[in-house]
Amino acid sequence: MTNPLYDSLFGQHAGCDTVFIQMADGMRITHAEFLSLAAQYAYVFRDLGVKPGDRIAVQIAKSPQALAIYAACVQAGIIFLPLNTAYTADEVSYFVENSGARVLICDAKQKQALIPVAAAAGSILETLNADGSGSFAIRAETQSVSFPTVDRTLDDLAAFLYTSGTTGRSKGAMLTQGNLLSNAKVLTKEWRFTAEDVLLHALPIFHTHGLFVATNISLIAGSKMIFLPKFDLDVMIDMLPQSTTMMGVPTFYTRLLQDHRFSRDLTRDMRLFVSGSAPLLAETHVQFEKQTGHSILERYGMTETNMNTSNPYDGERRAGTVGFPLHGTEIKITDSATGAAVSPGSIGEIEVRGPNVFKGYWQMPEKTAEELREDGFFITGDLGQFDEDGYLHIVGRSKDLIISGGYNIYPKEIELLLDDVPGVLESAVIGVPHADFGEAVVGILVPDGDTLLDPDQIKSSIGNSLARFKHPQRLITMSELPRNTMGKVQKKALREEFKDLFQQQKLNS
Repeated sequence: MTNPLYDSLFGQHAGCDTVFIQMADGMRITHAEFLSLAAQYAYVFRDLGVKPGDRIAVQIAKSPQALAIYAACVQAGIIFLPLNTAYTADEVSYFVENSGARVLICDAKQKQALIPVAAAAGSILETLNADGSGSFAIRAETQSVSFPTVDRTLDDLAAFLYTSGTTGRSKGAMLTQGNLLSNAKVLTKEWRFTAEDVLLHALPIFHTHGLFVATNISLIAGSKMIFLPKFDLDVMIDMLPQSTTMMGVPTFYTRLLQDHRFSRDLTRDMRLFVSGSAPLLAETHVQFEKQTGHSILERYGMTETNMNTSNPYDGERRAGTVGFPLHGTEIKITDSATGAAVSPGSIGEIEVRGPNVFKGYWQMPEKTAEELREDGFFITGDLGQFDEDGYLHIVGRSKDLIISGGYNIYPKEIELLLDDVPGVLESAVIGVPHADFGEAVVGILVPDGDTLLDPDQIKSSIGNSLARFKHPQRLITMSELPRNTMGKVQKKALREEFKDLFQQQKLNS
């Protein structure tokens, strides 16, 4: 037997002095040095009584050491559970207790707050800091640098990633070795990664984008990563001439575009820019190509499936779309109520089937049955449609669908019009309770700079392009939209903030 994920990602680099990680200060870590550290960490887990199939929860800053924890878990057959560093102790308590994590590793600064959390869950608490220090590191210092890799199969669990919990408690998506490996192999081929590439990595590694896309691809291809703790505009611009590829969220690209140094000359040695985790405005796509000569490649994925689609490496990268299904992945558009396939070109719920689709939700068989069909198709909760050329367009989330006066309204259609209005930087359209219509359409607008927006004028300007029932009842200006750490607009927060908008209006009338 073997350990497919470890062998393909890490094991192939055993004894290699090729550079794997380069830090902003120039420090370099070879593949061999990284694997030695991971082996020491795997021995620590064994000494702590952690067995194959057990869970390890980590809430630590991005660092090479944090990444070595992931490698150690894969080598030792342990299920890796990375947690957002922004989570509070109360939030961490749920994840640790729900997952049954045997060990919780945190930054030393968070230790006091997490001592009761670990105690309540029966977990061992260890510390590991961004500089590589901490109790866990001390335990590893005297360990051997060669660990006997634990046998695993493609069907064995490799990681838990908890969903953002937009509807009730967060769900632990169970990802197998096969899920992660199949997706990484397909993306490496689709995006033409080789050992000659240098990936500029500024994404967090508690999320699928930075961990299971960016890192896994780099490992399979044998390419180097410039490993930055976070997005820093000046550092990104300094490092771009040393890079060939970059993965980011739309916010990364909009910030780069606002800097005069970000030019064709700066990016002349770049081969590929990839965007994901949140929708990329078509305007950003166009401006990026005009400013740099590069066309951003947008793709579509999620916690439960990793990546599902991608715009083509060769061929048109169509703005406002997420491209075509990846090799081996099936996508169909269905009626949310019946599950039947809709007619070509119609909007419906996106369902996905393939080796990338997760095994189910941890300890939630009912939720698993609700969202994962017996035939293997996963009901994503995203609404979309294929255009006449086969490109997939994401229209929104099914929970964001607005039903006003009995009519279905897709926010994306209105947002595209609002985003095109001069002076509007971006928009978000939501439905809020309304006594007469059930829900009313409300548009949230972010002005471009100091622009003063006239709601009545904007309503008039988009009115001719929309059926009357789709017209926003109110337009509200905000300085910025609420987002999660990956840049996704949090419409649930907006709906909560403005849920009484028309109730108050009625009371005041």
